[in-house]
Amino acid sequence: MTTILVIDDSPTQLANLVRICESAGYQTITATNGQQGIELAQAKQPNLILMDVVMPELNGFQATRKITRDPQTEHIPVILVTTKDQETDKVWGQRQGAYGYIVKPPVEKELLSLIEQALA
Repeated sequence: MTTILVIDDSPTQLANLVRICESAGYQTITATNGQQGIELAQAKQPNLILMDVVMPELNGFQATRKITRDPQTEHIPVILVTTKDQETDKVWGQRQGAYGYIVKPPVEKELLSLIEQALA
């Protein structure tokens, strides 16, 4: 079973992303902040991570950098799912090691297509 870790501090966004993933047959685990996300990524070793950027404490860019630079979790693709829609944000996300970048609210087909590419 393919497991996706969804990290978002908004209960509404979290529920929406979980619904999209589970409707496509993926198993999900959730975290509500970057630090909790890093800990779950290490403990549960999900196949993929969907990461919000704007979160308290550790933001998504910082958490992505830690996950993609940790030998324990560097193999897990991270897709940033965020309201930040500037080109500079996308470039910065890629520099942190993100596999992909999608702007909220995500178009379900686009998100699932990106997830499939990342898992291939």
